[in-house]
Amino acid sequence: MEKRSVLVAMSGGVDSSVAAALLVEQGHRVVGVTMKTFCYQDTGSHGKTCCGLDGILDAKRVADVLGIDHYVFDVEREFTRDVIDDFVQEYAAGRTPNPCVRCNGNTKFRDLLRRGRMLGCDAIATGHYARMGVDAAGNPVLLRAVDAKKDQSYFLWALPPEMLPQLVFPLGEMTKPEVRGIARRLGLVTAEKPESMEICFVPSGNYVDVLEQRLGAGHPSLAPGALVTADGEVVGEHDGFARYTIGQRKGLGGGHGQRLYVLGSRPSTREVVVGTKEQLARCDVRIAELNWLATPPSAGAPVQVQIRHRAPAVPARVSAAEDGFIHLDLDVPQSAVTPGQSAVLFDGDIVLGGGRIAA
Repeated sequence: MEKRSVLVAMSGGVDSSVAAALLVEQGHRVVGVTMKTFCYQDTGSHGKTCCGLDGILDAKRVADVLGIDHYVFDVEREFTRDVIDDFVQEYAAGRTPNPCVRCNGNTKFRDLLRRGRMLGCDAIATGHYARMGVDAAGNPVLLRAVDAKKDQSYFLWALPPEMLPQLVFPLGEMTKPEVRGIARRLGLVTAEKPESMEICFVPSGNYVDVLEQRLGAGHPSLAPGALVTADGEVVGEHDGFARYTIGQRKGLGGGHGQRLYVLGSRPSTREVVVGTKEQLARCDVRIAELNWLATPPSAGAPVQVQIRHRAPAVPARVSAAEDGFIHLDLDVPQSAVTPGQSAVLFDGDIVLGGGRIAA
């Protein structure tokens, strides 16, 4: 890659630390940035999240070792509007959101590009495990990472397509052990830091805490209602449909005579629909809020679709493509196809784009 001025998003974790280090070693001008997305001062675990105080301090320590400038950008207002408000509204409507996708597509990368230009940078880098490449026509395309176990391209489908020429993913060809090895070699404070798995604005680990705080404990989505089968038989009571997601078993009680799973919810009647594992299987999916990073597939085209993080991409065919929606017929029925979650379409390693599962 030709020498560039690169703004690197540094969360204070090992991945973004090594991404910045690699770019410095390659001779680029590198500027480190940590984004303050949420105020943690009133929580009991503010230092434990990827974007908390500890993360900011660790990113600063790494930047000092690398000899690069480091800035902290406060994006709390934008993050609350684009991510937290959407998160709450989706659960209140009986859907299961994916806040990391929302952050990447609506807040993080857009803000990085804008601020990077202000700092004289012409490229944006992160510690995501993904790659950039070009298609047969020479157009930039987003690709899966080489390490399938760490691939994070699923979380990047909502990026503005016009940003692709400015994106750099230094870790796309690497494995996690290789990344940690580089961090140890350089003596980075983040070398042994464990991965942060929780949602950054849910430091307690229980997303319902956020819903209760922002909606109020008496909100209809958090109020008791009936557990019903698909044909309407009442088999129990739940304590708020926002506490349940498709495929869940926990919290359904016992004495049903068979294992029950959440099949969905009916917000208008506050019902949670339950059924057997076999009833979770779906052969088709309708996707909305589409964003294309490559040429959209037409009706009849074969694709691969990934409907959950860590789920494999499965073969499917576009049965219909209409304004704002796409319908896929799945070659093999999939369990727990969940409205609100992301469905990402691939052509081999190329990320075609994606959207939110509507039905």
